[in-house]
Amino acid sequence: MNDRRRHPLGFAAWIAAAFVLATATFEAAAQAPAESKIPADTCLGCHGFQGFGVPDGKGGLRSLYVDKDKFKNSVHGKWQCVDCHKQVTQVPHEKLDRIKVSCVECHQNLWEEAKANNTTQQYPRLAVVVQQIDRYMKSIHSRPNREDQSSTNATCYNCHEPHYVYPRGTPIREEWRQNTPKICGKCHEGELALYAESIHGKEVLQNHNPKAAVCADCHTNHDIDDPSLDSIRLVITRNCGSCHQENLKSYLETYHGQVNKLGYAYTAKCFDCHGSHGILPVNDPKSSMYPANRVQTCKKCHANATQGFATFEPHATTNDFSRYPYTWLASKFMIALLGGTLAFFWTHSALWFYREYRDMQVHKTRPYVKAEGLVGEKGQYYQRWSPMWRIAHLAFAICVIMLVFTGMTLFYADTLLASSVQHMFGGPRVTGAVHRTFAVAFVGIFFAHLIYVITRIARNWKTFHWFGPYSFLPNWKDFQDAIGMFRWFFGIAPKPSFDRWSYWEKFDYWAPFWGVTIIGTSGAMLWFKELAATWLPGWVFNVATIFHGEEAFLAAAFLFTVHFFNNHWRPENFPLDILMFTGAMPLEKFRREHRVEYDRLVASGELQKHIVEAPSRSMTTGSKILGFILTMTGLIFAILIIIGLIHSILTR
Repeated sequence: MNDRRRHPLGFAAWIAAAFVLATATFEAAAQAPAESKIPADTCLGCHGFQGFGVPDGKGGLRSLYVDKDKFKNSVHGKWQCVDCHKQVTQVPHEKLDRIKVSCVECHQNLWEEAKANNTTQQYPRLAVVVQQIDRYMKSIHSRPNREDQSSTNATCYNCHEPHYVYPRGTPIREEWRQNTPKICGKCHEGELALYAESIHGKEVLQNHNPKAAVCADCHTNHDIDDPSLDSIRLVITRNCGSCHQENLKSYLETYHGQVNKLGYAYTAKCFDCHGSHGILPVNDPKSSMYPANRVQTCKKCHANATQGFATFEPHATTNDFSRYPYTWLASKFMIALLGGTLAFFWTHSALWFYREYRDMQVHKTRPYVKAEGLVGEKGQYYQRWSPMWRIAHLAFAICVIMLVFTGMTLFYADTLLASSVQHMFGGPRVTGAVHRTFAVAFVGIFFAHLIYVITRIARNWKTFHWFGPYSFLPNWKDFQDAIGMFRWFFGIAPKPSFDRWSYWEKFDYWAPFWGVTIIGTSGAMLWFKELAATWLPGWVFNVATIFHGEEAFLAAAFLFTVHFFNNHWRPENFPLDILMFTGAMPLEKFRREHRVEYDRLVASGELQKHIVEAPSRSMTTGSKILGFILTMTGLIFAILIIIGLIHSILTR
């Protein structure tokens, strides 16, 4: 009685409820069969009075009030109270400290009943709820509470007010959603305090902006788990993109985002830079992304970060010149370079294939000139490549294949192949180490070759002809030969005769100089970023990323299509030319393909010095096996690159 004096409203509600209850019970007994469930209106006879409740033992009142109109309009409004509160079998019911209801059990029983009656299609929403329950049962909320092992961290009615659950899209449902931070804040008080001061919190709690993010938008609702887990951090990052789509798209194009797409969470994610619950506008001096604070934010991952990191553009795009002029220019330059180079050489290869195939179809006699009668005997070979050149070529080929294999996983990080390769290597860190190892090897071989060439020229500098037949420098004859080839393509003139080097061989030779400069320099900048950022502004990393990726794409596309066609896949050499592995070519083929050099050697009497016996059977067989492995690997990579390119275009 003393408790009721402290709660006059509760006491008045008890008196009124007793009268209504007596009336409702009498009417229910007169109108309903004895076996029928207790009607909801009977329960609301007491619980429908505002202020109805019981003492909570702490000097307060635990409300037992249910708003009748709101309840009737909720998704549970068609059910009777005792459908959930099964402990209540009579009115008035016995005193219960707390009537526990199992939302999980109730919905699962309904679903099992629907399946037994083959009526599941009539309850599409129930199917969704059951799926949500399955996900909840795996979440951190369903696990035992550390302080009270007999209860869970949170159950359904801690987040949902069971009497007022409303369909999606209704205004009152949106009102409940806007109140989500306060509901979560009952347990997560510290996070709520930070959220309330954040840009998201002010939009929700003060401005009532329905588009602003609440807790469930980032953490999900039924799948919530420990945010320290990699899988959850990746989910939260994707959820940021639900609202910030363009920012997520630009982020995923960076190294940070590419690793994220591969399923690894050790690189920076949205909340690592912007914060989580206390996100502030970038122009707020307290924001972690305020210009004066950026270096310190970067130092969370990059301990030696310098001021250059502050001007890195993590969301730079290639289609906004006004905001990101350097990335725009770099992108357009590389597109023009890729498009122009591949368009020219793919056209060149297509016309070459057409002409050789057409000549074969009409049974034209190709100008095979037998060597016997000219010099030596039939079956003799011309030594074109020394062992050093062949070893260097093989080392280059292996390095290129491994660089493409490891680098492609980042370039097309959202493909199944990329994730499979990363798992095979043990993750992006290991893959990156392998990539850099072969990059160093490639550059090392390149510079070793360069030193060798310079040394040879220095020894013979008095007699060396810079634009002579043995020089790789382009000359006027190369230009004439290129025009002559196109005339041959269209049947206007015969195929031109070549000297020691053809114009496409010279292009193949000089291309690595450009590639090593662009790919090597940009790769070194990205590798030694702290050093680079000491002297250069942060936007150079954006440009370096574009140059490194696009130039690598150009190199791979050219090597695995144009270079392979010129040397292996044109009809005259198909399916494989093993010259680069054996070092020797048939003398009659040498005369046919390098007639100018052949005639010069015959005239000078020096040809005999280059004549060797045919490669041994074991050398020939081994060369064919090795050649097929390398060319088939390149062909597979070319196909995968095309698939990845199409996939990236379709998913943009």
